[in-house]
Amino acid sequence: MRAIRRFIVQPVLPEPLRPLAELARNLRWSWHEETKEVFRAIDPDLWESTGADPVQLLSQVSGHRLDALAGDRRFVRNLERVHADLQDYLIGDRWYQRFAAEHPEAPAAIGYFSAEFGISEVLPQYSGGLGILAGDHLKAASDIGAPLIGVGLLYHHGYFIQSLNPQGWQQERYPLLDPNELPISTLVDDDGKPVMIEADIRGVPVKAQLWVCRVGRVPLVLMDTNLEVNPESERLITDKLYGGGSDHRLAQEVLLGIGGMRALREFCRVTGHPTPEVYHANEGHAVLLGLERIREFMTAGDDFDTALERGRAGMVFTTHTPVPAGIDRFGMDAVRHQFTGFDPVPMDRILPLGAEDFAGGDPNVFNMAVLGLRLAQRANGVSKLHGEVSRQMFQPLWPGFDVSEVPIGSVTNGVHARTWLHPEWKEILDSPTDAVDGNEDGWDFRALARIDDSSIWTRKRQMRGQMIAMARERLGRSAAARGHSADWAATALNPHTLTIGFARRGASYKRLTLMLNQPERLKALLNHPSTPIQIVIAGKAHPADDIGKSLIQQMVQFADQDEVRGKVVFLPDYDISLARPLYPGCDVWLNNPLRPLEACGTSGMKAALNAAFNLSVQDGWWDEWYDPAYGWAIPSAETIGSREERDAAEAEALYEIIEREIIPKFYTRDANGIPVDWVRMMRSTISGLGPKVIATRMVRDYVTELYAPAAASAAQVSMDGMAEQLARWKQKVRQAWPGVAVTGIETHLPETVEVGQTHLFDATVRLNGLEPDDVAVELVAGEVGADDELRNVQISRFARCPDCPADGTGAVPFRLQVSSSTPGRVGFTVRVVPDHPLLASRSEMGLSAVATQ
Repeated sequence: MRAIRRFIVQPVLPEPLRPLAELARNLRWSWHEETKEVFRAIDPDLWESTGADPVQLLSQVSGHRLDALAGDRRFVRNLERVHADLQDYLIGDRWYQRFAAEHPEAPAAIGYFSAEFGISEVLPQYSGGLGILAGDHLKAASDIGAPLIGVGLLYHHGYFIQSLNPQGWQQERYPLLDPNELPISTLVDDDGKPVMIEADIRGVPVKAQLWVCRVGRVPLVLMDTNLEVNPESERLITDKLYGGGSDHRLAQEVLLGIGGMRALREFCRVTGHPTPEVYHANEGHAVLLGLERIREFMTAGDDFDTALERGRAGMVFTTHTPVPAGIDRFGMDAVRHQFTGFDPVPMDRILPLGAEDFAGGDPNVFNMAVLGLRLAQRANGVSKLHGEVSRQMFQPLWPGFDVSEVPIGSVTNGVHARTWLHPEWKEILDSPTDAVDGNEDGWDFRALARIDDSSIWTRKRQMRGQMIAMARERLGRSAAARGHSADWAATALNPHTLTIGFARRGASYKRLTLMLNQPERLKALLNHPSTPIQIVIAGKAHPADDIGKSLIQQMVQFADQDEVRGKVVFLPDYDISLARPLYPGCDVWLNNPLRPLEACGTSGMKAALNAAFNLSVQDGWWDEWYDPAYGWAIPSAETIGSREERDAAEAEALYEIIEREIIPKFYTRDANGIPVDWVRMMRSTISGLGPKVIATRMVRDYVTELYAPAAASAAQVSMDGMAEQLARWKQKVRQAWPGVAVTGIETHLPETVEVGQTHLFDATVRLNGLEPDDVAVELVAGEVGADDELRNVQISRFARCPDCPADGTGAVPFRLQVSSSTPGRVGFTVRVVPDHPLLASRSEMGLSAVATQ
């Protein structure tokens, strides 16, 4: 007989043990070793069998055991100490509070919207790198005291559990998650009633219940439409992460953006939390929040243009997508249907915001990244190279500007060290103070310099052994589930062998099977009698990605061969619980995407934190921070014509590096059996990369480069009439711009000039009714090739020249005196751009009048 409903009966905690409930409901335990030890001490076997889940542990532990613990003075004293530490963590001043004391523009609250959050395996609301990054963002914000509020969706099936069939083909299973068994709580009002929000989705009013997850100091608000009050189809909006087709995805993104803003408002109303001044859309899934903010402002009395300016000033958009195919794009008709009745926002203003109305664009689609760039005054990629790629990709939105001037910056991703560092490394690197040589993250990344070679190498061998134990257990389960013999799994992998890790999404550009380009050569490396390698692989393909699934199948079928079984292994169901021991257990981390298609690639950062060396194409973050002291760069053969030739060339380079550099360094030992050069490189990797790759550095960069400037802009436009004045000014400029032109340029340049020589430039500009202060007249100079295209441009601004003779046409004269600074073939042009103190960049409006001769 099947139950129609479920509920949880939890034991009542004795008074001395009451702090356990708060510790369990705050996910800080997931990165705080001492809190984990408290729960483990309750019942070590039950802790393991519940998957190290405090909520599950407390729901299953016996009353007799709790009574015994309540009388255990040592346990209670330790519990009180850990609970007091949590209270201090939650309320004490940290980096952000010191920053805000010196920077009054710092926001009191920041809304952070994301479609997925990877915080812990006990809250499976993530699919891969984007979600893990978002989870690390919240954790790091908590650690430095940044006042974020996370906003997302509660998926009742989460992401899928991956398994393999007998032929090695990926299988997906979506387990049903019970919110009452998760470390989240219902948001209730003063009367104890669950708080709801409502949003029209596909023309139907949909209600969502709000759940709150505590991530240290940061609240995460999650919306849930699986309510009996909703029609059946609308209950399924929050069924699966990235499940369903385009209509389903649009419904989820409407709920995330439009509903998310309403959820945020309700959370602040009920809890008294400060209202955010800055709103951060993590990827295009969340950018509809900008439309809801426009609706809020217009409901309060603003016209559309004023509301747009007020919303843009305080919005930040992060793109994680280095290729146009990875951007969410919806049919215009679907968007039109969705926002019919989105009063008082007019439809004829909504659709142009996401329109691809530029050269090469598709007029029939609504582009979420384009929408984000138009709704947010500040935007960024997630590594320096990704910022460059993004500026190139979106340059058509800013015609008349050099690629370098496209207003998309970059903040390189980071990883949360307290989550991803092995406990052994944590113990060594954890600083007794909050600052070591100016490092306010609590880490001494140079601590390995004080540890002898033997101790470092012993720890690494133990980590490799722990990873192998985990892998053998998973391999045995997988083999049995596939109907294969599992006997071999007990001896799979060798704790003394050079271990290479590769764990990525199954996307084709990540090239999981590049290592199979020369299978016999790979087999020889795996089976070498004295200096073998072994490879541990994991990763999921999107359920609809048959190409990605076929790559996984190819790898699994190769690993099934008798010659290599147990020496190259594929571990199904890549998640946080698998990843945590995988990174420390590997010696080398492999990443071989097609450059420049990797936006960042944070798995290599996690490996580096654990003293594993990166072996990677210089893409994403590795392009930025590669150094021979930290690993190896696989040369990218981007200039080779065909994909097959490129793969072959890069695979050859990969094998060469492994054979000639990595293997000799690993297996060259001193008299004590220690690879001295390898250990030296381990020290360099942690000391050199540690301060760079941590997420607290990343969040500080967001605060200083994006959040604080956005809050300052939002405050400026919120001053009496400023947003309206800015909107009217932009309207005036756009109306006049077709008639703005550079009408004359005069200079007396010889064909050859010397470095340091000063030149005078005069330009006359027809302003078509604009004032001289409305524009900036600029000299754009740079290297010039045979095609006359400028490269590496330098911008110099003209000043108005009231003493210059007029040309009789009403054009306004401007003058610039500038010196030649670099030798070479130099070209220049003159242009006019809008100029206003509230613009974040000269290119913000996308308007430029460039001299034609």
